Amino acid sequence: MSVPATSAPPARSTYRHGDLRRALLAAGVELARAGGPEAVVLREATRRAGVVPNAAYRHFESRQALLQAVRAAALSAVARAMEAELATLQPMRDPAAFARATVRAVGAGYLRFAQSETGLFRTAFATQVDVQGQPEKAMSGDSGLDPFQLLGAALDRLVEAGAMPAARRPGAEFLAWSAVHGLAMLVIDGPLRDMPRAQVDALGQRLLDMVEKGL
Repeated sequence: MSVPATSAPPARSTYRHGDLRRALLAAGVELARAGGPEAVVLREATRRAGVVPNAAYRHFESRQALLQAVRAAALSAVARAMEAELATLQPMRDPAAFARATVRAVGAGYLRFAQSETGLFRTAFATQVDVQGQPEKAMSGDSGLDPFQLLGAALDRLVEAGAMPAARRPGAEFLAWSAVHGLAMLVIDGPLRDMPRAQVDALGQRLLDMVEKGL
């Protein structure tokens, strides 16, 4: 997806230590938000930051390095959306009911982010082909927020509350994540992309019901 050309900002000759990296990363995040991982181009990020391309190489030696940093920021944004959904939960007397609600909240936050921040969502889960040379590591974000760990913690809470047998816990995060991520991709890139939002929300709730019962 191409990003519309805009007039170049005034050129800057200096940045305080660390400011240029932050400016380039912020520009990269906005490019990803508008056009997904393919739109994250180092030259365009430097143009938006108002510096010549050579100035960027001290911080990001290649387009892949910038994309990897943007991907980490996008993952953290996914995690923040999940945490925001968790923060809406009201206290419950029944620990099992609260544990089930946390699993649903994690899934709902994930699905909501996919629909509202599609470019960042695609970037957060860019494949190894998109981010060449990126080390294989779980789901680490730039600020330590981790969507996969949030899901794992919610599933651990199910076991602690007696809502899921401990024997069924190993690998459960992969099953839950696959189901919710699959629906997200069908909605943003697949045959459900033209489905009205109300229907998508209802389908999401049914999917979360299925995941909860299946666990």
